[in-house]
Amino acid sequence: MYSHIVTKTRATPAESLAEFELLVLLAALHLGPDEAYTVAIADDIAARTGRSVRRANVFTTLQRLEAKGLVSTRLGESRPERGGRPRRLVVVEPRGVASVRATTSAIQAMAGRLKGLSGGTR
Repeated sequence: MYSHIVTKTRATPAESLAEFELLVLLAALHLGPDEAYTVAIADDIAARTGRSVRRANVFTTLQRLEAKGLVSTRLGESRPERGGRPRRLVVVEPRGVASVRATTSAIQAMAGRLKGLSGGTR
């Protein structure tokens, strides 16, 4: 019935990110693959935004981002301060970087021409 419709193959567009997903990915990129783990990501977001961040929310968000293929995780070295347990380190995958770029570009495009947004008066 629909055999006359021709579909074109094209690259999958970058995933649009929710605000907290974007913050988690930005923190992971800022920390780097050897220092990005749940606690450090939560602390980085809190320090740079002034927001209170629950570690459980970061953990859940990381699980969701990993399921989407935007991050991957690996076990780091054993840590004496963690009773010999290793940290689960976060690596932002190329799809995650593309999603960060797409989301921040969209935000900049929408906010870029608004007057008075930077805190000044109109």
